[in-house]
Amino acid sequence: MSIEELKVSIKNLNVFYGEKQALFGINLNIYANEVTSLIGPSGCGKSTLIKCINRMNDLVDICRYNGQIMIDGEDINDPSTDPVSLRTRIGMVFQKPNPFPKSLYDNVAYGPRLHGMTNSKEELDELVITSLQKAGLFNEVKDRLFEPGTGLSGGKHQRLCIDRAWAVNPGMILLDEPCSALAPMATAQIDEIREDLTKKYAIGMVSRAINHAARIYNETAHIHTG
Repeated sequence: MSIEELKVSIKNLNVFYGEKQALFGINLNIYANEVTSLIGPSGCGKSTLIKCINRMNDLVDICRYNGQIMIDGEDINDPSTDPVSLRTRIGMVFQKPNPFPKSLYDNVAYGPRLHGMTNSKEELDELVITSLQKAGLFNEVKDRLFEPGTGLSGGKHQRLCIDRAWAVNPGMILLDEPCSALAPMATAQIDEIREDLTKKYAIGMVSRAINHAARIYNETAHIHTG
């Protein structure tokens, strides 16, 4: 790997929740156009680690950490870094699908609207349709774009959440066990999307399934008790 392909560099990261230390001296690189899997048992710190990458742990009052996290050569914990702006560059999909209580269209359009990414209704329509096509959802939902996104099945819920994450054109996407509650067919559909995602994004993905990780990921990092 050349240095130009390095997306995230984590050095000597220690994370604490109050007096309890959750991560110990983590060193990890995540590269562009690859899927990096974080595997390990429940409670070992996988989710804590990815939440440090987009500074979601800032929202936890008792959480503190030290060490360095660089994204595209920039220190994300530098005082000049705006965490809200940072999170627009890093899409996040959680273990439990969390579609907004809005229409399918508005779920996808929410981020682009918020960040002023389009200049007209026509441009926004095109962005929503293109995003749904990339997620393999458009043909399945094109006749109910303005119905609630919460009405979809679990697998479609998760594809909608992935779609919502990439609609703002982030530089990377973090996936926190997105397939753990899905049926095998839905998991296979998510895997197909993930292959397309790596053509454009760096992917960091939490997983407990080692066999699954070995089958589809480029790099695997094992975390055990922090």
